[in-house]
Amino acid sequence: MMAENISTGNISSGSLANSGYADGRVSQPGVLDTTHGVVLYMDDISVSFDGFRALNKLSLAIDVGELRCIIGPNGAGKTTMMDVITGKTRPDSGTVFFGQTLDCTKLTEPQIAQAGIGRKFQKPTVFENHTVFENLELAIKTDKGIWNSLFGKMTGVQLDRIGQILETINLRDLYKSRAGLLSHGQKQWLEIGMLLAQEPRLLLLDEPVAGMTDHETERTAELLNSLAGSHSIMVVEHDMDFVNSIARKVTVLHQGSVLAEGSMAQVQSNEEVIEVYLGR
Repeated sequence: MMAENISTGNISSGSLANSGYADGRVSQPGVLDTTHGVVLYMDDISVSFDGFRALNKLSLAIDVGELRCIIGPNGAGKTTMMDVITGKTRPDSGTVFFGQTLDCTKLTEPQIAQAGIGRKFQKPTVFENHTVFENLELAIKTDKGIWNSLFGKMTGVQLDRIGQILETINLRDLYKSRAGLLSHGQKQWLEIGMLLAQEPRLLLLDEPVAGMTDHETERTAELLNSLAGSHSIMVVEHDMDFVNSIARKVTVLHQGSVLAEGSMAQVQSNEEVIEVYLGR
């Protein structure tokens, strides 16, 4: 479905869908409890693969509206951490709470996504034969039942939301373009837009600027800085210049645990971090 005239408007936060959380249920269906100011809390998480401990009693917390950067050497546990948060990997021990009451370790991947955690992998996964607009239309949070998918029409609110997302990701002028014709950086922005269309409360981004030009990297920094506050964002990245341009707080992982945490300046001056990751 295409729209010749796309208006802009605020992206509605909406309410969380009640998907039957079983033992990981929330205290009030449809509501994410962040009254204590924390959107994600990982407590004492351990994960082992064939005797290799990928995460070793990892604990960290992400505040509501925070933009947190996660850095560390290869094998530090960054990807496994994201896998645990999204339900792809079950921890051997520990808990992951989304808000105060939603235990992600007891939910399926779809339930976690529906609750409001969106993940973007390093390689962009857009529908290349569809237009930019159509990609956002497919991603938008709505009833995905068969009847609605076949016969439903976009509402004015949904069109407004897509218009705002197009402005946010700087692709408004390309909304009719086929996604496969976009540059690498533009595909990354489109995928971030597709996540925004799902109205997440927490965004997990895995190396979002890998393979980008300098200009695209700069634009991505501007994009993430603009989203911080209205969204909680966790960014795993190796590009230290990019991290420096967006970092409020940095967590350094090493051997599956938190090695250091603080501002970029504090992390860069930490002797242990210099020794195992940054170098001299």
